[in-house]
Amino acid sequence: MSYLSKLWLIVAILLVSACSAQSAKATERSSDLCALLPASQVSAVFETAYDSPQKSVAPRFSAGTVTGTDCNYQPKDAEAAKLLFRAYVDPSAQDTSWLFLRLSKFYKTTTQVPGLGDAAYFDDAHGLHVRKGTARLFFNLAPVVTFSAEKEKQIKALAAGVIAQL
Repeated sequence: MSYLSKLWLIVAILLVSACSAQSAKATERSSDLCALLPASQVSAVFETAYDSPQKSVAPRFSAGTVTGTDCNYQPKDAEAAKLLFRAYVDPSAQDTSWLFLRLSKFYKTTTQVPGLGDAAYFDDAHGLHVRKGTARLFFNLAPVVTFSAEKEKQIKALAAGVIAQL
């Protein structure tokens, strides 16, 4: 009987350890989301130097939803646009899908972007919204006097680089 009790104790400890490791992994990813998009990558894509991101807390969509992370990239050239990369990691993919759809209703028009994450669209202000697994991502340049096909391509390249790490 003692042998069986010890065996169950070992199994229980292994299960708790495995669950803790998964929880820690999710927490680590959500605690440093700015690391998914280094300033060197932003600088390379936009062909101008950007400072390391200034990290802050992104607001909740509504009560009961998670806060996110805002990563603000300042260009060293005063003429270049600032980049906002905002990321949320929701508790489940179902929550992410629901929130992503709900948020899209705030825009007059959206332009779907096929092949990027699980779903993606540009809003009417040229911000790129991407859903991948439990992550919701947002990329926005400001100010953008003229939004061109080249700017769209650059923002999509940044998003693809982040998605590849999720």
